[in-house]
Amino acid sequence: MDIFLLILGLILCLTGLIGSFTPIIPGPLSSWLGLLVIHFTSLIPFSNKLLIITFLISFTVFLLDIFIPIIGLKKLGGSKNGLIGATIGLFVGLFIGGPFGLILGAFLGAFTGEFIEKTNFKKSLKPALGTFIGLAIGTGLKFIISTVFLGIYFYKVYAEILV
Repeated sequence: MDIFLLILGLILCLTGLIGSFTPIIPGPLSSWLGLLVIHFTSLIPFSNKLLIITFLISFTVFLLDIFIPIIGLKKLGGSKNGLIGATIGLFVGLFIGGPFGLILGAFLGAFTGEFIEKTNFKKSLKPALGTFIGLAIGTGLKFIISTVFLGIYFYKVYAEILV
């Protein structure tokens, strides 16, 4: 059973890395689930404090990932149409171009939504850039946290089993 939990934990941590680039899979939360799973093995002891801290970090990043693009859009003069366009573009871009399509789709969607409302290229471009920057920051943050959690996984496995 311990081997199964170790493999499942690794799969969840790797899924978290993939989830850093997709809106469907919550990256850091998936990686945290990987840490939680290996906590239940008899081989790798985790302190409850570490699990709570890593959960709070992953949940905070999850929330920030939702709000950072919205904040970027609003701070640079975006409207409700821009937000709707960015959301539609996000999902369309994911299916057409994967992780890079996701960011490009959100940018183009925000731009299109803003252009429909403002009918001005310059005024529509600025909020779309805010969405793009927000998504890039959110993606980078999710990837860093998921990578750190994967590092914790490997460190714990190495320190407790291989040494």
